[in-house]
Amino acid sequence: MTADDILLVGVDGGGSGTRLRAQWRGRCVEVTAGPSGLGLGVARAWQTILEALEKAQRMLGTALPTTQCRLALGLAGVNQASWREAFLENAPKLAGLRLESDAFTTLIGAHRGQPGAIVALGTGSIGEALHDNGRRVGVGGYGFPSGDEASGGWLGLRASRHAQHALDGRAAPDDFSRALCEAMSNLSQTPVSCAATLTHWLSGADQTRFAALAPVVINHSEHPVARSLLTQAGEDIALMYRALDSGEQLALALCGGLARALDPWVPEGIRPHLADPLGSSVEGALRLAGEPGTSSQSAQALQ
Repeated sequence: MTADDILLVGVDGGGSGTRLRAQWRGRCVEVTAGPSGLGLGVARAWQTILEALEKAQRMLGTALPTTQCRLALGLAGVNQASWREAFLENAPKLAGLRLESDAFTTLIGAHRGQPGAIVALGTGSIGEALHDNGRRVGVGGYGFPSGDEASGGWLGLRASRHAQHALDGRAAPDDFSRALCEAMSNLSQTPVSCAATLTHWLSGADQTRFAALAPVVINHSEHPVARSLLTQAGEDIALMYRALDSGEQLALALCGGLARALDPWVPEGIRPHLADPLGSSVEGALRLAGEPGTSSQSAQALQ
């Protein structure tokens, strides 16, 4: 089988959606699909990925068997050993398979395979680095509510305390507290306007709901509480970077939906290391699919 007979496939899969990019004989297409994070189930993840692969093949005008497809996948939940093992056990026969975290494919995409560091900032947060000697370092990723510093969920959870204080008299109601309550009301069938309705909202709130409050924090950055949270988020980004690269030599790309908004809050000492990401997570996955190490059906161990 020659290189022209192999369909290269990169996948970026998380809890909210999947992006798949396929390359075949000089042509490249990208499709989107539903969630494929392993936390939602291995069978569901494979079904989503294979359906997206079939769609991409139709766009390319081909219908190759999976034995002619070489996949590199960056999936949320790979760091959970039992999920990773189950996913690999359920893999179809492929020309090659490389399974990584979505953080690592984000890193590869952001620096086009070269050494560097990333901090991904979305609903959650995580950091990863690739050093000149090939050493990989990861920080964070412990999840909500105890981890995910500087993420949307982290910001929203902490901002909700200001609404609590304003509604029960520990702080004076202001534009920030009212905006938080309005945002919560938009996510609920019951308007959040008193301590009782806020308690009800909080009892059913998950990471995604709290993350929806992050734009309110960003839009009220002049408020002392919001400013304190954003300043702490910047400090946490710096802390992650220094853990990834104690010598502070690597370029740092902020990635994810909150990257642009939190960029101004990165401390001055770290700012010279900031670099725009050069590519996306799915582009990083496709790059890995083309590497020789993905030429046989095996998953590379996470480091």
